[in-house]
Amino acid sequence: MHHHGYLWTGPKDRFDNEALRRPPHPAPPPPPAPNDPAGERLLQRYREVSAEFPASDLPPLETAYWLIKPRSLVRGTWDEAKEAAAWIGERLSEHAYRFADEHARGTGRLGRLIGSAAERLATGADVSYGFYLERPAYLHLAVVTCSPNRSKPELPCPVR
Repeated sequence: MHHHGYLWTGPKDRFDNEALRRPPHPAPPPPPAPNDPAGERLLQRYREVSAEFPASDLPPLETAYWLIKPRSLVRGTWDEAKEAAAWIGERLSEHAYRFADEHARGTGRLGRLIGSAAERLATGADVSYGFYLERPAYLHLAVVTCSPNRSKPELPCPVR
């Protein structure tokens, strides 16, 4: 078992575009009937999402789906859960001064998040944290377990 780290920061309104953060349904919609503009739009939207979801750098709604994103988005790979949790801690420390919620900046709270991440990763679970930043922006941190992933074992590992 090993772990891959992912980080995304960007405008909150882009993060809120859930259509690009959700994998497409496994089966496409049925072919539209002739002169069915709504059916044509649905099929076109399905095609767009099918092409955009795996290529987008946006965090997926389900953490395990990071595994199908481009491997260039992997920020680190670790064999040990404690090493992956330390990476989370380093990223939280780098961004804490920008957290919109002053309470979230507290070192005690950040320490508890890191400890919780280490425990969960050691069991093979994934970890995902998100924070609103100033301006309005958003920070998403995730560490996904591979070989195999517990929640989505059918997903391939992007690295190794």
